[in-house]
Amino acid sequence: MRRFEFVVDREHAHAVNETFTGLRRLRLIALLAAGLAVAATAALLWTGQAWGFLLAVVCVLAACIALWVALWTPHRSSIEKLYHDGVLVPAVVCDAEPGGIVLLALVDIAEPTAPVRSWALITRKVRALPGHAPQPGERVPAVAVRTDRAPRQVGERWQLVTAMPIAWGTRDDAVIERARDAIGEVEWRLLADNLPLAERVKRTATKRLLLDPQHLPPDLG
Repeated sequence: MRRFEFVVDREHAHAVNETFTGLRRLRLIALLAAGLAVAATAALLWTGQAWGFLLAVVCVLAACIALWVALWTPHRSSIEKLYHDGVLVPAVVCDAEPGGIVLLALVDIAEPTAPVRSWALITRKVRALPGHAPQPGERVPAVAVRTDRAPRQVGERWQLVTAMPIAWGTRDDAVIERARDAIGEVEWRLLADNLPLAERVKRTATKRLLLDPQHLPPDLG
């Protein structure tokens, strides 16, 4: 698994990293849900009715789940951890839409111990991409970040994976260039050749399209 080590600019990342912003929003929603569940539990117990006690149990379980998510998210959303644990992957600008830029990335979604690799194209729309020109074909080194909430993958593939640009973690153009050079030319060419598939990928529910292993370069088979 290819990692890329660099010093994360926390101030910059807090300002532009949309993955981190999404996880922070998840924590706030979880805390709000936990508070509502606790309030509902108290109200149901106050009724003194048998049905109220049964519903209160359900609310307690919901509160526990919400609190677990709220406590788990800060660990999950450490910017340094996201970049450290993520696998370095190639992405390219494939389209510019109102309010954002669409990236097409090449990601191996197989879990590390799987006997075979599962290469897929994924898309992600971002609002800003500092350090890059918003033009089709622009090479954007990124790390693959798992976004599903299950404690384990289903089968031998991760279900939800997104690409988080290196440029969201640093202002240093030299770091971005070093990350770009660390990715093999065969992967960049494969992405360029598959740019016409971006629209098809965007139309899928998971924004992901598995590639046929028989159509992959030998180095990625």
